[in-house]
Amino acid sequence: MPYRRKDIAPGVGEGKRLPAGPETPVFCRAREYPAGTIIALHHHPDRHQLVYAESGVLVVQAGAGRWVVPSTRAIWIPAGMGHKVSCIGAVGMRSLYILPQAIAQPPASASTVSVTPLLAALIHAAMDVAPPYQADSRDGRLMQLILDELQLLPVLPLHLPQPTDPRLRAIGQQLESTPDDPSTLQDWARRLGVDVKTIQRLCARELGMTFGQWRQQARLLRALEQLAHGEKVIDVALSLGYASPSAFTAMFKKRFGQLPSQFFH
Repeated sequence: MPYRRKDIAPGVGEGKRLPAGPETPVFCRAREYPAGTIIALHHHPDRHQLVYAESGVLVVQAGAGRWVVPSTRAIWIPAGMGHKVSCIGAVGMRSLYILPQAIAQPPASASTVSVTPLLAALIHAAMDVAPPYQADSRDGRLMQLILDELQLLPVLPLHLPQPTDPRLRAIGQQLESTPDDPSTLQDWARRLGVDVKTIQRLCARELGMTFGQWRQQARLLRALEQLAHGEKVIDVALSLGYASPSAFTAMFKKRFGQLPSQFFH
């Protein structure tokens, strides 16, 4: 099936109901997307969704945040939350759609999660299960095990919050377009005509992090996108304003627990 680029729509986007009734607590869809595909802003009013990147990298805008979802990771999207998906390179997307009442303690907000080898194997098997299925069948037991595993997924620090305050949005746009911008908090206070403490308070209130942490997170998530494109570590480090590849590598490992060369393996 061919896919075309689509523009983002306002609000939460089109509501897409899914072809499965309440007798089907969870089901899986598999899609292959070519590089550059953009899935327009939409939401599923009646189902939670786990979007798993079996291969490739996704950039997801959901709610008030932006997530990078590398291969072998996934993003949890609560029912009703608008989301737009961009494919960095060719992507093998596997989506689980879950009835809200089928899972006891789902994440309350969107979050990037690690996918265990067991869950990856279960998702792969679920691709061949067509709804509806009987709860006491082999397919039903497979899907119940998926629901059990979904309760244990560790959250990963792959989220960049998006501010609503126009002053922070100006900073965020600069971080997005010029991630190596060395401007300090004092520089931004002068440009915006506000006190440094005003920006600090806004960052704490809207982002839950300091200005320095916000800038670092923006750079590291951009790094993931560049590394997914196959760019060399030295080129990524310099493009993001790091003094050396070793400084970038140390920061990357501190944040993600892995070296850049290990992250996509």
